[in-house]
Amino acid sequence: MAGSDRISYALGFADLDQEVVVDRLPVTGKMPAWLSGALLRTGPAKFDLEHQTVNHWFDGLAMLHRFGFADGQVSYRNRFLQSNSYREARAAGALVRGEFATDPCRTLFQRVAAVFEPMRLTDNCNVNVNPVGGEVVAFTETTLPVRFDAETLETLGDYAYSSMIGGSISIAHPHHDAKRGCQFSYVVEFGMKSRYRLFAIDDNGGVERVVAEMPVARPAYMHSFAMTERYLLLFEFPLVVDPLRLRLQFEPFIRNYRWRPERGLRIHVFDKDGAGLLKSVETDPAFAFHHVNAFEDSDNIVVDLIAYRDATIIDQLYLERLRACDPVDATGHLTRYIVPLQGSADVFAIQVAEEMIELPRIDYELCAGRPYRHVWGVGRRNKQDFLDSIVKIDATTGETQSWWREHCHPGEPVFVAPPGRRREGEGVLLSVVLDAMNGRSFLLVLDALSLAEIARAECPHHIPFGFHGNYFPA
Repeated sequence: MAGSDRISYALGFADLDQEVVVDRLPVTGKMPAWLSGALLRTGPAKFDLEHQTVNHWFDGLAMLHRFGFADGQVSYRNRFLQSNSYREARAAGALVRGEFATDPCRTLFQRVAAVFEPMRLTDNCNVNVNPVGGEVVAFTETTLPVRFDAETLETLGDYAYSSMIGGSISIAHPHHDAKRGCQFSYVVEFGMKSRYRLFAIDDNGGVERVVAEMPVARPAYMHSFAMTERYLLLFEFPLVVDPLRLRLQFEPFIRNYRWRPERGLRIHVFDKDGAGLLKSVETDPAFAFHHVNAFEDSDNIVVDLIAYRDATIIDQLYLERLRACDPVDATGHLTRYIVPLQGSADVFAIQVAEEMIELPRIDYELCAGRPYRHVWGVGRRNKQDFLDSIVKIDATTGETQSWWREHCHPGEPVFVAPPGRRREGEGVLLSVVLDAMNGRSFLLVLDALSLAEIARAECPHHIPFGFHGNYFPA
């Protein structure tokens, strides 16, 4: 613990081996009667294997969590995602497939032999949960999402993309377009001629269709992308890789990437309906994990994301540092990029608010790809600590509000709207919070506009810090 005078957040990075089914959690306050469905989340829960401890927060073996809502009560269950990566790692006592920043334990001979084998993709889907093609799917950053049962959390097998889509690296943040009835995503295909490939999956399933392709010599690491009503945008941050380095596999995945600020930030605009790449522009270097929202404004596209000066945030999230409870600057600034569609005008970047946040969410159903106002995320009130507050930013004025409780560490706030709501942000936030003092987690329910606490449901154990999830109506 960094300093004996404060409570450690290290429990958020401790293994959770217990799988439970609880029909009714103890509730303080009053759960909204209209909440009827489930919050489904995934996240790393196993970091220490028999013969190996993973290197990075992003590398822990995935566990699913389900909070069910009905008649003012909350149920809970959790279960390890029985992916191929999970089963192989538990049997071997160490990783068998490479993760984000941890490689399998190999002898020199095995490392050399691996150069002549195809890269074995991980399906350790510890990043996000989304509905895809009529199924509920857990995601990581490869082209092997995993299907599971939304009620029992039973693993149902990989959701493999078609050979037409190809690629090996993808994202855990697809965008849903309600008007077109599909989800958009993209893959990176590494090779002598690497390329980005954007594609769509219809809501009723079926074969994916390619929307656009773009050749690239040095692919960038991009965790998410932007969508407006007519366009898809890739923000090509200057954290790039030589595909040959990945083929040689002598270092974990992300350690093959290099920060090249002289490249600048390259922004590519694609048409959703098949017209391909429309424009590419360049601006000052920056890095981001998460886009917040994007929309069209006259002859410009407005794109909001959580920006960092460089990619050193990745280095701050190694497990050894987090378990030591060193201060972690794990938040960025809500930054607005104004991208001109016509002519050769410059791209403008504007810091929207002084308050820093991460894991951003919006009123997606109402505002995705459209002008909007409210952004919710997690923040750091105590700069010597980890994520410790929930922050709301008005994207039109920069005004902020926050929720904070001593020794509590909230996760991503998921917005849920009630039936028949009339305005943006009318609803609640659901966040899984670690109470470091009591050594357990609870599900927090806040009024989304005021951040007033409505209720909380106490979990029977701690839940390791995770990343993303979504609410699924009954």
